[in-house]
Amino acid sequence: MSDLCSPTFEDLATRLGFSCDEAGGLLEFRNPVALENWTLPVLELTITVGAVLALVYAVLRLRRHGDPTNLVLWFGACAYLFIIEPPLYFPAAFGIEQHVDTMFAHNVFTVEFMWGRLPLYIVAIYPLLATLSFEIVRMLGVFRRYGVLLGAVCVGFVHHAFYEIFDHLGPQLRWWEWSLENPINQPFFDSVPLPSVVVFAALWPMSLALCVQFFVGRHIDRGESFTGLQLVWRTIVIGILASVGTFVLPLPATIIGMGSTTVRGFMYALELVVLCVVAAWVLGRQWSRLRRGESDTPAYTNVFVQRFSLVYLGVLAVLWISALPDYFSAVDGVTGGGDPIGSLWYVAACFVVAVASVVATFTVPRAASAADASAVGVRETSSS
Repeated sequence: MSDLCSPTFEDLATRLGFSCDEAGGLLEFRNPVALENWTLPVLELTITVGAVLALVYAVLRLRRHGDPTNLVLWFGACAYLFIIEPPLYFPAAFGIEQHVDTMFAHNVFTVEFMWGRLPLYIVAIYPLLATLSFEIVRMLGVFRRYGVLLGAVCVGFVHHAFYEIFDHLGPQLRWWEWSLENPINQPFFDSVPLPSVVVFAALWPMSLALCVQFFVGRHIDRGESFTGLQLVWRTIVIGILASVGTFVLPLPATIIGMGSTTVRGFMYALELVVLCVVAAWVLGRQWSRLRRGESDTPAYTNVFVQRFSLVYLGVLAVLWISALPDYFSAVDGVTGGGDPIGSLWYVAACFVVAVASVVATFTVPRAASAADASAVGVRETSSS
């Protein structure tokens, strides 16, 4: 679709090693061993399998416990994806090219949608990381103890840790390429736009979690139920409102930083710091209460999330280790192959937060009667 190949996207695609003009149609398959490097199919397989297992878990959770929260979360994340991403890929087709130029280009993977713009693993990573972060917070009983808003803040914090491990590695391994000149991407935090670090890693999952818990989760916690039609319209509304939240939550940085990249960057960083401080306090306090047996939160353990979180972190750790030789030999933030590097110290901090969050779910007391409810790991002793 040469008519959809903007000059910016064509330039990014060329740098990644493929041609925009030659990208396939709505759906295209490639040989996984013929991709840019071996890390692409490994990443693709890990994320896609994880998302499928998260969907299986959500279905089993609904069928065996009457709890649709995870299913709504999974499809709500997908709804958000298909509202947000297409305009970013084809700004001209949506009539916004005067305001939004191409921000990035994904490399081509085994399974591609939308003329080389949308790899399957990107579709999968939205519901997967949303499930991992939401369920970690849920297992710690934060929503029941501290309510919808603070629970959502904690989801944004945990998601941010999981996502930034991936976000700071992608440009170096050519998973995608950012447009350096696009003002929407500025300022950059090493190889990653600071707006991505804040908005897409923390604020959108916070917005999604808030909507899911408000429209579905809190009602399920009270023992209420929904019909299929009620769940469908609530899921659609969640996807729409989560998208609106992604626009509203960064407004302080957008408005105050208007006209100054430095001020905008400071405001983005300030929003992230506030979110992290609040979430760390809430999670730490709740974990401590659970350890001391002071919380009346019913036990809830999602074994799938506990285990796959460790798989995800283990795979990303291996991919990071493979990238370290080129990382340490980089000059002025660029490897010998011309690829920008991320922030290793920030990723290390995110690894610490992500691992600590998962470990915390293993260390809280469990009821003696808890039992596995399915092969993918549902363990439940509460009425919800």
